[in-house]
Amino acid sequence: MPKPKGKGGKNRRRGKGDGEESKRELEFKEDGQEYAQIIKMLGNGRCECFCFDGVTRLGHIRGKMRKKVWITVGDIVLVGKRDFQDEKVDILHKYSADEARNLKQYGELPENARIHETAVDIAMTTEDGDNDIGIDFDDI
Repeated sequence: MPKPKGKGGKNRRRGKGDGEESKRELEFKEDGQEYAQIIKMLGNGRCECFCFDGVTRLGHIRGKMRKKVWITVGDIVLVGKRDFQDEKVDILHKYSADEARNLKQYGELPENARIHETAVDIAMTTEDGDNDIGIDFDDI
């Protein structure tokens, strides 16, 4: 049987993920950037993003964020528009729920922006803004 040579393994070297984020400065959009909400994860570091300028685009998670910052459906992100491809954007930064609320208070995000909602909540809401999925129980 081999002798123990050290304490712990791969997970110990990575450090403990306490989940405690330090306060970071709020990043605002610049020229060529836009705020967006993740609608659907497509795999391979790609996702469908609804940009708050009213256009749905294909988002690509940049390499610096891959496997370090987990992006899920409903997250508010900062995306960089591509000059040569209007239908594709690069995800530059993910906002926490508190940061997204601050952006909404500052007037950067529109009032109809929903912060950290699940895919079911997004899919159930119609364009009219009411939470109706088309089932009318009075008819039954």
